[in-house]
Amino acid sequence: MTFLVTGATGSVGRHVVAHLLEAGHRVRALTRDPARARLPEGAEVVQGDLSRAGSLVPALKGVEGVHLIDAADSAYAPLQNGTEIVAALREAGVRRVTLLSGWSPGTLEAAVTGSELAWTYVQPTEFMANALAWAESVRTKGVIEEPFAATRTAMVHEADIGAVIATALTEDGHEGHSYGLTGPELLDVPAKVRILSEAIGREITFRELTVDEMRERYRAQGVPEQMIEFQIEVFGNVPEGAYQVTPTVEQVTGRPPRTFARWAAEHVEAFSPDRGA
Repeated sequence: MTFLVTGATGSVGRHVVAHLLEAGHRVRALTRDPARARLPEGAEVVQGDLSRAGSLVPALKGVEGVHLIDAADSAYAPLQNGTEIVAALREAGVRRVTLLSGWSPGTLEAAVTGSELAWTYVQPTEFMANALAWAESVRTKGVIEEPFAATRTAMVHEADIGAVIATALTEDGHEGHSYGLTGPELLDVPAKVRILSEAIGREITFRELTVDEMRERYRAQGVPEQMIEFQIEVFGNVPEGAYQVTPTVEQVTGRPPRTFARWAAEHVEAFSPDRGA
């Protein structure tokens, strides 16, 4: 069987591709710029754009299942053409779909879950890969600056998200399920900084930002106002016990989720001063 993976070059998509290939499936990887794709050998890389449903038609030929992401652009704006995408899937004879949720609902979730497709909706908590945003500051200054230091979240490894998606695409029993995915432990920001310090073998200083400092920094980086307010809502003023560890990764894949310490050990190079040399 052939599976189409959209967002194939993203932090999760490349893991979906890898897991499917490891399981012996044919994989077609959709990206806006195939020339820049760096994907595992064996993946068929094709050009397409989810925001233009017509561009999916050639890529869908002979495809059994599709992994979708609800992101229209690099700013992760939600897709506004969900109905057209689902129509293209149905016309191509696609049977099974996984959908990775975005930070804000668009039209794709309702179109997929309201269709007769065998769908699985995947809703991860904070990605461990988000910690890569600290890399430059760690490399150059040995400092991490973040707001909401006391908020404890159960970050999930992007490889575990990919494994859940690949399993749902290729095995029966996941149709109609919405999977909330977490890592194995609740960590506040100082704990994440300590774990990262241990992995790279040098001390990292942590400074907590105020909400106003956060807004100023994100605006200077070009982060959309909606995304800024979303971050404040998700991580600021969180009630005690709002974030909990779920067993879903192990229930779906048969193995425990990866820890942040493992993620940090895998990404030491990104935080090394030598990388910027």
